[in-house]
Amino acid sequence: LFGNCCDIPSMVAMNDSTLAAHWLAKSGDGTYAYDVHLAFSKDGGKNWSAPIIPHRDGTQTEHGFVSLLPWQSDQLFAVWLDGRNFANSSGHGDASEEMTLRFAALSADGTLHSEAVLDARTCECCQTAAALLPNGAIVGYRDRSSEEIRDIYIVRNENGMWSQPQRVFEDNWKIPGCPVNGPSLATLEHTVAIAWFTAAEQTPRVKLAFSEDGGKTFDAPLQIDDGEPMGRVDVVLLGDGSAVVSWMEFQGDDGAIKFRRVQKDGTLGESHTLALSEGSRASGFPHMVVAGNEIVFAWTKTGDQP
Repeated sequence: LFGNCCDIPSMVAMNDSTLAAHWLAKSGDGTYAYDVHLAFSKDGGKNWSAPIIPHRDGTQTEHGFVSLLPWQSDQLFAVWLDGRNFANSSGHGDASEEMTLRFAALSADGTLHSEAVLDARTCECCQTAAALLPNGAIVGYRDRSSEEIRDIYIVRNENGMWSQPQRVFEDNWKIPGCPVNGPSLATLEHTVAIAWFTAAEQTPRVKLAFSEDGGKTFDAPLQIDDGEPMGRVDVVLLGDGSAVVSWMEFQGDDGAIKFRRVQKDGTLGESHTLALSEGSRASGFPHMVVAGNEIVFAWTKTGDQP
């Protein structure tokens, strides 16, 4: 296995109740030599298929930061960051090479469908996000311009066709390296909520923006944090269209996991502290999910007994 506190395994139930899981496995001796592995279970997780690799380049380079969704015709939707262009470069500091955002649909027998490059130059190691729309899906990620502007972008799949990459908001965060701090997406019919971290103009912020047309356009973003955020965001949408955003905030020498509810009209609810944590990478990325009329939170507790 390739272990990384920022690039974690996941699981999703497909439309026919097949379970699909992904994890990362080393493909060579290099630090960033690892592949995405996917497996399927038809019996609720008792038995699993042999691992499937959704990328066919065969290079000993970085492949990760995966987002999975149930997709059409009982297929699995998979997007990931793909470092095949680094195969003959000196690594992440080589500006002549680009990380790419790629997509494939997979059947449980391992057949790949509709493979596509969604963006040919992205930030190297910020998490991706994906959510379903009534006529397709939307993917969020951190882009990387030739001037090292690393703002949040989306691409949309509408009726089987992919859109061009679109910037959510012009933060104009210029940073000559990856902040390892990707966006989060949630959808409810055509409503989209996207949360992200930026430190443009040397001012850290957590932001949230709504879209009512499936991500074609976004409202002006709202600042969500309490003044000293480290990012690591997540977002869910509730039945009334309001969003709940979670993030991590510096609190002295430590960190706090916080959340607040945000109404569609931009009204910010009170921020709440879910738990205390640390500012180190070991504290990971908290997550939440709507379950009926509740929200379930999960996070990593650090310390002498993590």
